[in-house]
Amino acid sequence: MENSYLKITPLGGLGEIGLNCQLWETEHGVVMIDCGIMFPSDELLGVDLLIPHFGAVNEVRDRVCCIILTHGHEDHIGALPWLVPLLKGVRIYGSDFTLALVEHKLLEHNVLDYVELVRCDWQTVIEAAGMRFHFFPVCHSIPQGFALGVETEVGKIIHSGDFKIDPAPLSGPGTDLAALKAFAGDNLRLLFSDSTNVGRLGHSLTEREVRDSLANIFAKARGRIIITLFSSHIQRIQEVFDLATKFGRTVVITGKSLATNIDIAKSLDLVDPPNDFYNAHYELPNLPDDQVVIVATGAQGEPFSALARMTYGAHKDLEIHEGDTVLMSSRIIPGNTTAIIRLINAMYHKGAEVLYEGIHSIHASGHAHREELRALIETLKPELFVPVHGEFQHLVKHLQLARECGVAPDNCIFLEDGLPLVLYPTGYELDDPVPVECTLVDGKGVGDVGNQVLRERRLLGAEGLVIVVLVFDAESGIVLKGPEILSKGFTFTTHNYLLEDAKCLVLDEIENLDSIDEQVLTEQIRLSLRRFFRNVLGREPVIVSVISFV
Repeated sequence: MENSYLKITPLGGLGEIGLNCQLWETEHGVVMIDCGIMFPSDELLGVDLLIPHFGAVNEVRDRVCCIILTHGHEDHIGALPWLVPLLKGVRIYGSDFTLALVEHKLLEHNVLDYVELVRCDWQTVIEAAGMRFHFFPVCHSIPQGFALGVETEVGKIIHSGDFKIDPAPLSGPGTDLAALKAFAGDNLRLLFSDSTNVGRLGHSLTEREVRDSLANIFAKARGRIIITLFSSHIQRIQEVFDLATKFGRTVVITGKSLATNIDIAKSLDLVDPPNDFYNAHYELPNLPDDQVVIVATGAQGEPFSALARMTYGAHKDLEIHEGDTVLMSSRIIPGNTTAIIRLINAMYHKGAEVLYEGIHSIHASGHAHREELRALIETLKPELFVPVHGEFQHLVKHLQLARECGVAPDNCIFLEDGLPLVLYPTGYELDDPVPVECTLVDGKGVGDVGNQVLRERRLLGAEGLVIVVLVFDAESGIVLKGPEILSKGFTFTTHNYLLEDAKCLVLDEIENLDSIDEQVLTEQIRLSLRRFFRNVLGREPVIVSVISFV
């Protein structure tokens, strides 16, 4: 026991909202906690999503005992299809709903056979890498989320997972603070706690308050009601189903992920759709607007989501029109604000009324507000405290809160991605950092888009492209065709004379060469035309030369 240690390496989730992933390593093996994605910001042109850097995983791949999932949101399970090929045969533990989502995801990527899915509940205890993992129910915006209580040789640890404290949840047992306290006793060594909403004062809105607010809107709406939400928020979806039945409206859903998650939840008896229920992909009811409620994907303004297609006229069956009441029943994820505001304005332009969080009580966050976070710390009284799941501002504010709650300042630990925390039976230290620059996924390419490619994409987007085409006689070196100049994103419409001037510059470069060397000529054309366009127009397009010899 004296030589025991536990090294916890965060690979994501500390400094951003997303990419949640940790490695827990002992002398007996390694356990991974969660493996999530993050969606790209606007400057990551063309990138589909970001996944954690798996270099640290690859170094211990032969010692990984299992993967434990706290819940089924994409920022906790989304990167599994790219991880499991490294860890063939690994066991993945999670709740019924979490693993149903994982199973669907891995099947889509043809890697389901690589893993063993092991379902667990609040009575399950897992022994792995010399640790014992207990599962505790928490209230969150997805069914069957867990907090983890872990018995280790260096002390007891609690990982809160994503949680809130709802005293009277509409479904499920809620966050069981009493059970967490019973596990912690009087000697909890370390608490990891969700930091997302530490900046929001007071307590989070309850789901009952959201339901009552939605009911008031249903009672007053005279046209169609269109509601967009996270497709994994099964409780909120059930609320819409129940209100539709109460107010005599027929439900229409539109969006692939929404249909998939409802089917999964229905198979697990987590949702009960009404009898009058339609999927717009297959069928639409012929009913007056005041008898219809549409549930659509697109809560974050995604350009190809059902709501965006309805707004911009790209949906084959549905379109936003005057008289619609649109409810955006979700929080705005950082980075999506511009897209969401653009979508809201477009819907208003179509004549719809749009209601959203901050203006109307139609969404309750799944993350604890400041007083709930305070209650967790004061209930568990940890020796050490590490904030997780948040941007740097959230982590710093959460550390300040922990100190207010009585955690010793030296025991409030600021961790970042890639900075391992090593716990010993007495004391702790921070180990040497490991590489964690996230991997970019672009189409079927994984990691083949980096800073250089992104710089080129930004340059193409900002300055445009100019293509020079030349054909030479292979023996004599005489120009047989060209130079022809084509452009994309770089207009000559009001500067037609520039075409001829640019051609002359290319011919000058050819004449200045003793012999036609393709590589030399390409570079000279690039430099000459970039300099020319910069001086005349103040632009520096990408110059591409296409040189052929016949």
